[in-house]
Amino acid sequence: MSVMDHDPQPSSGGMGRFLVIGAAVLALVAAAYFGVTMLMKPAPKPEPVQATREAPPPAPAAKPAEPAPADETPAPRRPRPKKDEPKPAEPAAPPPAAGPVLIVDSDVPGASVFVDRKFVGTTPLRTTEIAGGSHQLNASVTGEEGLAQTIEIAETGETAIALKFREVRLNASVAVVHKHSMGRSCEGTLAATPAGMRYATASKNDAFAIPFGALEAFEIDYLKKELKVKQKGGKTWNFTDKSENADKLFVFHRDVTKAREKLAAQAK
Repeated sequence: MSVMDHDPQPSSGGMGRFLVIGAAVLALVAAAYFGVTMLMKPAPKPEPVQATREAPPPAPAAKPAEPAPADETPAPRRPRPKKDEPKPAEPAAPPPAAGPVLIVDSDVPGASVFVDRKFVGTTPLRTTEIAGGSHQLNASVTGEEGLAQTIEIAETGETAIALKFREVRLNASVAVVHKHSMGRSCEGTLAATPAGMRYATASKNDAFAIPFGALEAFEIDYLKKELKVKQKGGKTWNFTDKSENADKLFVFHRDVTKAREKLAAQAK
């Protein structure tokens, strides 16, 4: 048999190498396909990150409503002195004056004061220059009627005198004869105080008491020596006296008229 006629068979070692090479080629192809596929696939969009907000702090708890203050504020209490603390000493009273002291005050300040016709000062006044005993005091101030009175000054200590210029003082009286109609008459006393006028007589039917507000007429006729008193809407009385002239009636009328005018001015 010739060499040309023989069909050679592949050996087992060559077949193995062929299979290994084929497997490697397939692996390379698969890897390449997978890589291309991954490159062509779009990348996933990143999910937006939500900003995290911190929870707000809890609201403070509401304070309970305070009660309304009481209408009346309690009076403050005086602190009690401690037992150990000594009490403050009371101020000593001023020593009494060794001699007489005259104190004069008035309802109208600045009144001039005279004692026994000697000027001693103006009110309010305090002096030790007047000796104790009985003295005549006179006082005057602009716009008011002067005052005159007898005073008694103590030999020791204070003697206080209050001068009331604005007080209505009236204590006048005069002995009169009431002239009736039909020639009759009766005697009595006509007196006046700040409360009014009154006529006191033994004849009870002729006696009267009239407040000044009820007087309609109060007139003096010096030449006739006659004093007329007329009640509003009522009776009229005519008085005279046993003196030779009407001086006493005139003084009575003057004093009563001044007092009536002063009372009327104070009533306005």
